[in-house]
Amino acid sequence: MSVLTLKNISLTLNDKKILYDVNLEFLSGKIHALVGPNGAGKSSLAFTIMGLEGYRKFEGDIIFNGESLKDKSIDQRAKLGITLAWQEPARYEGLTVEKFLKAAYSPEKGLKPEEALIRSGLQPDRYLKRAVDKTLSGGERKKVELASILAMMPEIVMLDEPDSGIDVESLERIFDAIKVLKKKGSTVILITHSLKVLEHAEDAFLLCCGRLMEKGSGRGMCKYFKGKCIPCNHQNVPEANDAK
Repeated sequence: MSVLTLKNISLTLNDKKILYDVNLEFLSGKIHALVGPNGAGKSSLAFTIMGLEGYRKFEGDIIFNGESLKDKSIDQRAKLGITLAWQEPARYEGLTVEKFLKAAYSPEKGLKPEEALIRSGLQPDRYLKRAVDKTLSGGERKKVELASILAMMPEIVMLDEPDSGIDVESLERIFDAIKVLKKKGSTVILITHSLKVLEHAEDAFLLCCGRLMEKGSGRGMCKYFKGKCIPCNHQNVPEANDAK
């Protein structure tokens, strides 16, 4: 069953067309991937779904559980159960990891903060009292952000470049956490240009220059992406070569 449907999404930023009539359907409880080279429009599409500032004036519609998101703010979308984990996680000066996770914690369906940290590859006794600030590395903040998502267990989770700044061992922890999200019923959307991340998706959508080029299984798309996504003068160039 579809939980999120994108209907003819087009987006223009600073007089430049970024997305072109994108139609996508994300199924409930499955792991999806938005894949494509840098500049394909993947993050822009995720920002549009989340309703970030500057990405609210789009053509088309976004339907979440039968309800249009077009006029809803980012806070309203978050309350409905949509979450975006950033490629570069935010810092929160003066806020401890413990308080950050407790603020996200949903007793009905989420993991307890300590368990969420362990699942993300961090030891609670070492991290709960630390601040979510510059004293944590980018990789550590990424794991803390993932722990907050496990504590929250939202209905839709978008992970922007989940392997960025992460070592191989930690990346496996993140893949394990993604499996937990799926088991708990969350719909996961991986935003990536990494074949290793793409391998963990059940369904995948290939974007290039703001257009949907191909869709299929995660593993099937790995072969397509590896073999086809090389520098080329395809039909979308130069009309859409400014997609971000």
